[in-house]
Amino acid sequence: MTVTTDIQAEAERLASDPRLTDYDFWRTLKNVDNEIYRIASIRQPIPIEMLRWRRILKRARSRRRGWK
Repeated sequence: MTVTTDIQAEAERLASDPRLTDYDFWRTLKNVDNEIYRIASIRQPIPIEMLRWRRILKRARSRRRGWK
């Protein structure tokens, strides 16, 4: 499975999970963005996994809204 396919599959899974609210997506994405900003501000390398999860959350959130 390629990285893009993996991200897409995880985003689809999260977007279709009825237990997660739009607020959950917004709040989690905000937390990830804040952590990335904090890490960048102290000039540390940002973990790839954190960037991957930000991408997944953005895609899942946009899927939930009906965007592509």
